[in-house]
Order: sequence, then C-alpha cells, then structure tokens
Amino acid sequence: MALHDELMDAARAATGLEHFGERSFEEGLEILTRALRTEARLNATGQATLRGLLVGLLSQRLQVEDWYRRHPEIDDEQIVAPLIGLGLPRTGSTALSFLLAEDPQARSLRMWEANAPCPPPSVGEGVEDRIDRGRTEVEFRTKTSPRRGRLVPASATGPTECQSLMALDFKAHYFQAFAHIPTYSKWLLESPDLATTYRYELRVLKLLQWGFPNQPWRLKCPSHLLFLDQLAEVFPDARFVMTHRDPAEVMVSVADLYAAVARSYSDDIDLPYLGALNVEHWSVGMERALAFRDKGGDDRFYDIDFRSMQRDPIGEVTGLYTWLGEPVTAAFGAGMRRWWEENAQQREANVHPDPATFGLDIDEIRPLFAAYTTRAAQWTTRETSTSGAEGHGHHGD
Repeated sequence: MALHDELMDAARAATGLEHFGERSFEEGLEILTRALRTEARLNATGQATLRGLLVGLLSQRLQVEDWYRRHPEIDDEQIVAPLIGLGLPRTGSTALSFLLAEDPQARSLRMWEANAPCPPPSVGEGVEDRIDRGRTEVEFRTKTSPRRGRLVPASATGPTECQSLMALDFKAHYFQAFAHIPTYSKWLLESPDLATTYRYELRVLKLLQWGFPNQPWRLKCPSHLLFLDQLAEVFPDARFVMTHRDPAEVMVSVADLYAAVARSYSDDIDLPYLGALNVEHWSVGMERALAFRDKGGDDRFYDIDFRSMQRDPIGEVTGLYTWLGEPVTAAFGAGMRRWWEENAQQREANVHPDPATFGLDIDEIRPLFAAYTTRAAQWTTRETSTSGAEGHGHHGD
C-alpha cells in the first residue's frame, strides 16, 4: 500500500470518519509522502513527528467535512474584507500579526484553532485541551530548537500563519522547513493551482467564525506572495499589508530559521541547499507579487518598512488603520504597547551565521531582487506619516 493511502486509512481509523471532501489534496499528499520516504533523511524523531503531523492534518480534514455534513449552514458564513499580511519571511510580519491580534474588534487565526479547528470554537468543546496542546507544542519547539524559539515568537493563544490551513490541501511551504523534500518543493513552485487550497482555507475560516458575531479577519502568511492571483480569486475583497526588508538580509535569516527547524527532525542538514531553496522560492515569489501589483492590484496594498516597524510599531499600525478606515481604540493601543514591551526582552539581536554557511553570496542575491528593492523603496516612502511620527507606509501609487 502506498504511504499516502496508509496515512488516509490511519486518519479514518483515528476519527471513525470516511469522507475527506474534494480530492484536490491527494496530489500534494502523494508527492509529499514520496519525497519524505525517498529524500528526507529524517531521524527517528522526524519520522514520528511528520507521520503524526500528516495523520493529524488528514484527521482534521475528515472532521471539518463531518461538521459541514451535519451543519450545512456553516457555508452561509461570510468572510468579509480580510486583511492579509504578506511579504518576504523575516520582515517583521510575525510581530505585526501579534500587534494586530490585540484589536478587540478584529479576529486573528489563533494557533490552537489553526492546529485543531474541530469542534468549532463556538461549540466550546475541548477548547482548553487544544490550548494546552498548543502550549505543549510551543514548549517542545523551544526545548528542541531554542534558536527557533528565539527567532519566531509563538503562543498557543496568539496568531499564527495560514500554513496549517493551507496544509489541509497539502500545498504548503512549511513542509519544506521540516524536511529535505526537493521534488515536493519544485512541484509546489511550478505546478499547482492554489485556488483549491484557498477555497479550503475559506471553508475552515467559515467553520471557525460560525456561531460568533462577524469580525474582520487578520490573516498572515509570507507564502501568499507566490500565489496572489489565486488568493485574490478566493478572497476578492481582501486587502493586503506587505512588510519590507533588505532581501539579502532576509535570505540568510530565513535559511537560518529553516536550519533551526530541520535540525529537530534530521541529523543530515544540507545548509547550501537551504540557502538555494529560499533564494529560488522567494525571488520567484517576489516576481509574481510585482506582476500582481503591476496589473492593477497596487491600491489593495499598505506597505510597512521593517526599520520603521522596529522604530515606531504603534505608529505604523495606526497608519495602517487610517488606511483601512478603522479606529485604533484605547484598548487596542494599550494592548499593542503591552505586547511590544513584554516581548522586547525576548527579541533576539539579529545575529545570523555568515552567508557563506548557506552557500550564499550577497552580491549574487541582490540582482535577483533588484526590481523589488526599487519598488519597495517607492512603496515605503512618504513625506509625512499618518501616525504623526516619522515612518514609512503607503497605499499604492
């Protein structure tokens, strides 16, 4: 029996459920499992963890479909005008997502519910258990990879990227951070139509929203850069906040993060491969993002420079909210200040290995991103900040 069939059977056995919904996920699952078996060089921890992850994702999908079968009215939920964060990884987008999560008038995708959306949060069943599991995961992650814990803030009740929801369709970038799977990475970059992935994400967001008053969603994932056409097809009224930083700095930083993650699961890490993989994926992603903005998407974007975010985070969010036409309430402002101050001590000084560790030459990276760097400088420059402080934010040309 093929591994992907075995994993699907394991999920059926674990849940007692049969129906996975549309079959769009099967191609990615098959390519991923083949790559994990033939390419990944996983250690025992990696094999157990990745198997658990995949069976868990399939089990979540079975449960999502079961809830829809029993409550078809879930599909009537409307996800209106979400704000979606994107940009290269390591550009301050995680910190921005945590600040936005302090808005009591908005709704973020929280780690515990992204990892286990069922039962829907409005039902109230098992919420504390899922939060506890999320806390255990963060503790395990920090213990097994202290550097990963320092590089990326994480909280069971805090916001998380869309990766876990995209992974339910088995088209997600985060698999390649866990393991060396070049055939899957190549397929993900070149082949699939992610409209199915985003439709499934929308399906899960409706489930998470069901039973609650509608609040605007705040979502975030760097990978969206690569698939903006499909993202905009599924979320036609979405607006985007894009964070910016020198791509040469970013490539070393993200390769360093991939290595920190992969070391938990493999004893054979190819550092130059991680450097080349990230340069390829993010340079292609940025070409696609520029093309999307050039063909009329620019007015849907608000741009924030990494240095401005570090210097005046509350001012940058205030400028973003002015653009959205939404207020920064006193409670929101106080929550942002509290989060920023509490996390200031944990923020690691940005010290990364020599680029050569990852086979990277900064002078060779810069030309690949030259068009983006020029545009980013235009996007993030304005004469006066809406926050009243020096800053860089922008809403299209």
